[in-house]
Amino acid sequence: MTYPGGRILLSSQREGQVSRFRAWVLLAVPLAAILFQIYVPLFFQFLGFLEMPLLVVVYFALMRRSQVSGLLVGALVGLAQDSLSKNPLGMLGIVKTLVGYFAASVGMRLDVDQVFLRLVLAFFFYVFHQFFYWVLVRALLTQQLAFEMQKWLVLGLLNAAVGVSLFHFLDKLRERS
Repeated sequence: MTYPGGRILLSSQREGQVSRFRAWVLLAVPLAAILFQIYVPLFFQFLGFLEMPLLVVVYFALMRRSQVSGLLVGALVGLAQDSLSKNPLGMLGIVKTLVGYFAASVGMRLDVDQVFLRLVLAFFFYVFHQFFYWVLVRALLTQQLAFEMQKWLVLGLLNAAVGVSLFHFLDKLRERS
């Protein structure tokens, strides 16, 4: 069902509401996600598939429903992740900025409080992230990187399942209005 403002209603009372977070949440959650991404796989290799900074960017961009916020969150998280990893500076910053922008665009159009929609969006943005990272590595760094679509799809499903749980936890940190 379409409304004059262009939003699609998916039966929620909070449709169109921009979520607000305390400042410490906006700082601590991305920082924890980046540190998780760097340090947890050192001790638990089986958790290396999780892309927690990406899930945090997707969540905040979807919930804030502002393309500028999505750009900023994506850029800051991506650049911080680049600076603490072995990746060339800016690669993840560019990709996560794109993810933040497009996730915020989706958040402006859809009511993203539905669990199934969150699962689909987390999956989609994981594959989107991996594809654009592959494109940038080939185009900007002129390096050959394997195009592993099957692997991306499986890891996208795993990240989406974790993302739904993470999104539920982060919902509890939203300010109540």
